[in-house]
Amino acid sequence: MNRELIVRSTPDAVDFALLKDGKLVELHKEEDNNNFSVGDIFLAKIRKPVTGLNAAFVNVGYEKDAFLHYHDLGPQLSSMLKFIKQARTGKLKDYSLRNFPFEKDIDKNGSINDVLKANQSLLVQIVKEPISTKGPRISSELSIAGRFLVMVPFSDRVSVSQKIASKEEKDRLIRLVKSIKPKGFGVIIRTVAEGKKVAELDKDLQNLFSKWTNMCKKLQRASHPSKVLVELNRASSILRDVFNDSFTGIHVDEETLYNQIKDYLHEIAPQKESIVKLYTGPAPIFEKFGIERQIKTSFGRTASMSRGAYLVIEHTEALHVIDVNSGNRSNKAKNQEDTALEVNLLAATEIARQLRLRDMGGIIVVDFIDMTKGDHRRKLFDHLRDEMKDDRAKHKILPPSKFGLVQITRQRVRPEMNIKTSEENPNVSGAEVEAPIVLIDKIQVDLERILKPGRKNNGIVLNIHPFIAAYLTKGFPSIRSKWFKTYKKWVKIQPRDAYKYLEYHFKDKDGKTIRP
Repeated sequence: MNRELIVRSTPDAVDFALLKDGKLVELHKEEDNNNFSVGDIFLAKIRKPVTGLNAAFVNVGYEKDAFLHYHDLGPQLSSMLKFIKQARTGKLKDYSLRNFPFEKDIDKNGSINDVLKANQSLLVQIVKEPISTKGPRISSELSIAGRFLVMVPFSDRVSVSQKIASKEEKDRLIRLVKSIKPKGFGVIIRTVAEGKKVAELDKDLQNLFSKWTNMCKKLQRASHPSKVLVELNRASSILRDVFNDSFTGIHVDEETLYNQIKDYLHEIAPQKESIVKLYTGPAPIFEKFGIERQIKTSFGRTASMSRGAYLVIEHTEALHVIDVNSGNRSNKAKNQEDTALEVNLLAATEIARQLRLRDMGGIIVVDFIDMTKGDHRRKLFDHLRDEMKDDRAKHKILPPSKFGLVQITRQRVRPEMNIKTSEENPNVSGAEVEAPIVLIDKIQVDLERILKPGRKNNGIVLNIHPFIAAYLTKGFPSIRSKWFKTYKKWVKIQPRDAYKYLEYHFKDKDGKTIRP
């Protein structure tokens, strides 16, 4: 499996596209004006505790106050408040927590008014970016993420990722980390730490401790509210979370960003530094790697799959609904049940990709094609779980219900990626049509059905708008030439001035319409 990261720089944003075997699986945008990224730590001020909600509203500098629930305070809140007070007054110079006297844990079922007061200083971390009309969601249980480890101040607990299956490896990692971790700090061992040596883990831990120390030094002079620790820029955080040995290329079209990524890769995987390439080609980088086309065909209300099958994706305020459709799918399956299983397995793969690509969160309900056999339903459920293993967002999948519905919950930490794919209709003022580039895929699906083995054809003529006809026949090799190479049949293209922009029909040489 090959993975590539394509980075496009524009004046006001940076776009990141993650490709798996050439297919777009994640798309991220880092905007210059995004001041509230997941992982950032702020020195904030309590606006007011609200007894009825058992939560507090906190001023972090956003237009709407952030929401802090009692359960997001963390058990060692009293120790943190004492630490912040001493650090801001200059009484505390040693930020290692080695000799810092910890307070008693707060009651896990207590009241917000017992532990927080208005105008109190507090360190909080962004756990969910502002979405729609809601302010950011925050937590005062801080964590600083590294490549292999996550450091948790005011804790002594060492835990390990559940994705590491081997008990021996888990025990080895816990033993190593306990021998190197500083007192007063807990550590979460990430999945990518599997198989790593103590020197690599210690280097990562020292880097995290350095970040903590630098943050604490800012507290004495910091105003309310202010950002005291910045999460890595999006490029570095993506590399930190998804980079592995299967990466074959990182392509960047801007020199400064190229140098930043190369420097970061030199730190975390120096043997892979050579895969970072500065792209200087004449075509835009997203077009060069086929990303623009995939964006046009992957976003929108419908998402196409192979041989005519497609998904319909609807969004409401409360949840997302995905409907699986077989279309006019042609296959070699012997019966309807096998066809349903084949389409559902294909849809499960595409759904896992769509959830990551659009960063859809909350409740997702999928209406798969009904299957009567229990082993087919189990096979579908297992396949969907396997396809979603690479998803970094926390998620839970329930088995298919008796109505054939699969319910998924997926963590939402930032606004959903929503890209408009429809374009202005040149025939009707004020109306919109789907992107013309999607039309080419539709034509090819119809052509595949018409030219399937065993179907007789009395010549094929494609009647289409002159603009599209020119696009299909231009260049070498043209799209029509590629069709000939694939299907061993020549398609005559006949421009029709009377046709609407996206209208097309297949005819035989006698002028009779061919139905796909």
